[in-house]
This record gives sequence, structure tokens and C-alpha cells, in this order.
Amino acid sequence: MPILVDSNVILDVVTQDPTWEPWSSSALAQNAGHGSLVNPIIYSELCGNANSVQEVDAVLASLKIGYVELPREALYLAAKAHLSYRRRGGTRKIGLPDFFVGAHAQASGLSILTRDKGRYQTYFPAALLIAP
Repeated sequence: MPILVDSNVILDVVTQDPTWEPWSSSALAQNAGHGSLVNPIIYSELCGNANSVQEVDAVLASLKIGYVELPREALYLAAKAHLSYRRRGGTRKIGLPDFFVGAHAQASGLSILTRDKGRYQTYFPAALLIAP
């Protein structure tokens, strides 16, 4: 089963985060045979500290991570999950990125490699999480 790799895992490796890099590198290596992917949301999160698209593409290539678009069903699920979050008292300070990633995983039967599992567990319980 292919795996969506959350931006926090990739950034841990790229920035050599002293706390999380060992776990993130190990998790990427252990799951490499499943087909690691990012979607447009994860890709855009990676662009924040990059100097160019080519830089982001080079990082993904070095980590053997591919790119996949979001299906429309995932967009629908993300909107419904975010609405549920807001109705439960969620603030507008939390944006949609995690909702798009979780919905993509659930709609497409993908796992998510992440170290931030809270919202995924709550709003996308059918998504399999690979987390510490």
C-alpha cells in the first residue's frame, strides 16, 4: 500500500532535526518499498523554506518520494471533516492542510507516515497511520 509522507517527516530529515531525524529517517527507510508519495498540500508545505521548485524536487528525488494529485473525493472529505472540526469548537487558526492529507489517505486507501497523528486519528479514523 502506498504511503503519504507528511511534511514533518521530510523536514526532519532535511533539517537534521536532533530530536526527530533518527525516527523519521528510519521510518522512511522501513517503508520505502511501499511507494512513498506527497500530494500538492504536502509539496506546498515543503516549498516554504526552499529556494526553488527544483530544490524541492531534488529533495523528493533523493528520498525516492513521488508525487500524486488529490482525488475529488478527498477534497469533499476534507471539507466535511473541517466543518465537523469547526462545529466541535475548532478555531480558524488551524487551516486545512492536515484535513486534505487525511482525507486523501482515507479516500485513496493510503497510509500516512507522520509524527503528528492527533487530527488524523480523530477525523480520518480509516486512514492507517505510521507514527511514533
